[in-house]
This record gives sequence, C-alpha cells and structure tokens, in this order.
Amino acid sequence: MPETEPRTIAWYRTPIDARTFKALHQKSDLLGWLQTLGFLGLLLLSGGLVLYSAGHWPIGVVLLLFLLHGTFCSFFINAVHELGHNTVFRTKALNAFFVRVFAFFGRINFEMFNTSHTRHHRYTLHQPDDLEVTLPAKVIIRQAIVCGIINPMGLFFGIKQILRVSRAQFQGEWEQKLFPAGSAERKAAVGWARTMLAGHTLIIAFSLYFHLWLLPLLTTFNGFYGSWLHRLCNETQHIGLQDDVPDFRLCCRTFTLNPFVQFIYWHMNYHIEHHMFAAVPCYRLGRLHRAIEHDLPPSPHGIIATWQEINAIQKIQETDPDYQHVAPLPTPRSPEFAASPA
Repeated sequence: MPETEPRTIAWYRTPIDARTFKALHQKSDLLGWLQTLGFLGLLLLSGGLVLYSAGHWPIGVVLLLFLLHGTFCSFFINAVHELGHNTVFRTKALNAFFVRVFAFFGRINFEMFNTSHTRHHRYTLHQPDDLEVTLPAKVIIRQAIVCGIINPMGLFFGIKQILRVSRAQFQGEWEQKLFPAGSAERKAAVGWARTMLAGHTLIIAFSLYFHLWLLPLLTTFNGFYGSWLHRLCNETQHIGLQDDVPDFRLCCRTFTLNPFVQFIYWHMNYHIEHHMFAAVPCYRLGRLHRAIEHDLPPSPHGIIATWQEINAIQKIQETDPDYQHVAPLPTPRSPEFAASPA
C-alpha cells in the first residue's frame, strides 16, 4: 500500500528451546478437524434444538435455546480469526474453506478483518499503526450483559456495513489507510461483502418461499442475540493495560477458563501467548502457556476474577484517566535457552 513505512517494533519474546519451539508450531489436520467440527457441531445442535422445540416445547424453552444458539454464534469471529491465521489446519485449503463458511454465517468481512488484524499483531496498541484496538477503553459489565442478550442495533450496524462495503464505500482513517482506492485489498473486501449480501438474500428468499420463518433467525439474523459470553471473554484482551510498549506481557492479558468456554472461544484466553507467537495453533496455546508461564504475569483464574481485576483498573481510571495498569513481571533470570526465532 502506498503509505509511509510504519515503525519497526523490537518485541520481546520469551526464549524457548528449539525442540519445544518446533513442536508448538506443528499444525495438525486431526486437531484442526476436532476444533472446527466440534464448534460447528455445537452450532448445528443448538440450531436443531431451536427448530424442534418451536413445535414441541414451551415458548420459554424456545427462547432459552435461541439464546444458547446466539451464544455459540457470537464466537464466529474467533473461528474466523484463527482460521485467518492459517494455523488451524495443516492443509491450507481447509483453512481457506472454513474461514469463508464461518465468516459468511457470522456476517464477517474476513478480507477486511485479516488485513486489519495483521497490522494489529505487528503494531499492537502502537498508534497510529494499530487502530484495530485503541486505549483507553471502558466496559460496564451490566451493560455488556444486557446488550449481549439482545442487541438489534448491533445487527443493524453490521448489515449496514455489508451494504456500504458492497458499494465500495470505505470510511474512517483506518479503512482508508488499509483499503486505498484501486488496491487489491479493497477489491477483495468489496467482493466478499457482495458475496455475503447475495447469499443471505437467497437464504431469506428461500425461507419466505417455503415458510421457514425460523431459518433466517438462526442464520442471517443470529447477530442480535446471545453475545453476552463472547463480550465477557473478548473484551478482556487489552483493556486497562499499557499501550505503546514493546512487550506483549504488558499490553495483552492471559486468563484461564473452563475447558468448554475455552474451546468455543478458540483458546484466545491465552492472549499474551497468541501475540508473542502468533503462528502457534490455538489448540497448542495451553502447552505454550505452560512452557513460558515462568516469564509471564500472574494469570487470573476464570471470568469473574478477570473482570474483578479489570474493574479495579477502571475504577482508578475514573479519577486518573491517564492510568494504565502495569502488569507485574517475574524477576529477570539468566536465560536457560537461546532465544527462539520471532
């Protein structure tokens, strides 16, 4: 892209011995299938239960199952994120296929996301080179949960963006920087927006013709309900931490989760590890965490403890807007291994 070359950031990465480093980066089609089909299976199961319950069970049960389905669907973005890194499957074509499947049903322009996210990794929280995530940010848990149960405005703005990009209309500093007129990135983003628009129009037309009233709610319009859990997981990644520092341990947050939520979150609770070694497949991040835990700040255990930590930071920021939490780092020690490649 024709622009001034951004700065080069000398990121700190924990040294790892060469054998462990190589093993952690091994991609597996088997583990990729387990992660991907497991997640897809939950979506099909919850959607199937909604369809069955609509004619057999009380309305309260139907609504709860809708909420469950929406809860799973809200993690589409994490599936798109991981598959976009091309690390889930060893076979590249499988990454390319499933990123389109999940991006379509999540109404996510993966072309735009991948372009932006590459910059986010390279220049994490260094403005103006990373505008995907900017600090300070504030999240009120009660509002996040309420909007996460039903959020029609979120769906409205998502569809509005698809319509805008399908007309090749890009707005804002970040979009103009990443998708300049005439660029291949812009053409790819416009093409995918048009694909989503055409595909979801067909789903709605098919549903109306065959009187399948619930189908669009489970597919095209799944974005306006059930994002509460995703919000509680995803908003933890950088909030309250430091920007403009060359150390992922200070600008990213790792916390532990129960195995089920970690699975549907595609293991992104290990966020320091993911940023430090972005080519490690998501299903190996737990092992990476154990390998470098001695060099990381203490990790909160569970969503509640994590948000207690974040709320304490936000309370300080209410009176001191410039405050940023400095995560406590372990005392430096003599490296046991030669530094691994970046």
